[in-house]
Amino acid sequence: MSGELVLITGGTGLIGIKTIHTALKAGYSVRAAVRSQAKADAVLATPTVGALNPGSKLSFVIVPDILADNAYDEAVNGVSYILHLASPVIKGEGFTPDQYETELIAPALKGTLSILAAAYKTTGIKRIVITSSEVAIIPWEEFIAKEVDIVFDDKYEIPVPEGPYSHPFEAYSASKVRALDATKRFVKEKKPEWDIINIMPSFVVGDNEIITDPKKISDGTVSAAFAQVLGGDSGWGAVPSTSVHVADVARLHVEALDPKIEGGQNFLAVSEGERGTRWEDAIEIVNRNFPEAVKKGALPNNGTAATKRTRVDASRTEEVFGFKFQSYEEQVKSVTKQYLELSGVAVA
Repeated sequence: MSGELVLITGGTGLIGIKTIHTALKAGYSVRAAVRSQAKADAVLATPTVGALNPGSKLSFVIVPDILADNAYDEAVNGVSYILHLASPVIKGEGFTPDQYETELIAPALKGTLSILAAAYKTTGIKRIVITSSEVAIIPWEEFIAKEVDIVFDDKYEIPVPEGPYSHPFEAYSASKVRALDATKRFVKEKKPEWDIINIMPSFVVGDNEIITDPKKISDGTVSAAFAQVLGGDSGWGAVPSTSVHVADVARLHVEALDPKIEGGQNFLAVSEGERGTRWEDAIEIVNRNFPEAVKKGALPNNGTAATKRTRVDASRTEEVFGFKFQSYEEQVKSVTKQYLELSGVAVA
């Protein structure tokens, strides 16, 4: 298995860059699908990838538009595995209602179907691992709009929601449900030679080497934890109590290529067990781990955050893969350390 060629889409995202490094470190050869040469250069410039000196073990294919017909046909040629991470991400400010379909739903759905169709037209592919989300199997109204006593696990299923959508996160959730449903139907109808594993992360928090400007470090789901450290708030309101370290998500994607892991499964990625994440704990975590930076004012650490209890059981993932997800404390520490390093502040 080691040395075989893996195609990774979405390689310049928060999860993607960590997955490229993890796959290379595990001994795979990686072909990263990126939108431009500038994106490829950004991957090569990251310290962890550079330290591996990958040479010919890391190559790139330019896919400027994942919504184009046959977008991935060239990219899949000759690969043994596909890690499909490319998909729209929701940010704190979200999108306007007229953008829900074009910016969230269509790219998630067509991008997934495009990679599946391209894989189906070639030979030699053994497995496709897709970045799904916990919101693909947890109803929107129970995930964020109200608290319930249900403990959600990876066997939970929900119907495909119909619009119109009242919130950008609701539209994002719908995009993940629709992509998962389309994947199931594709496999059922086409019966491909390869199988599929869906990795379903919660709010992903951790360092992102693609980012070199400290002002951009609190972007996407990272803001749920780190905006308060910078003296603000995420703009998301009360955030469901589910988070996971980006390094653990990358590890799941790569280790899911192992044939010992049976295909055709969904795996949730959520830390802290049933207690879940308490987002406001970041203030205390930073005070305890970076007291000098707080004292100097490099970290205001006086913002606000709120948590909405959401009970998700990802214990089966930990059992199957044989490791425990890193704590919320480790997630916060990794982002804080990167922020301070990018800001030129010494980290003890």
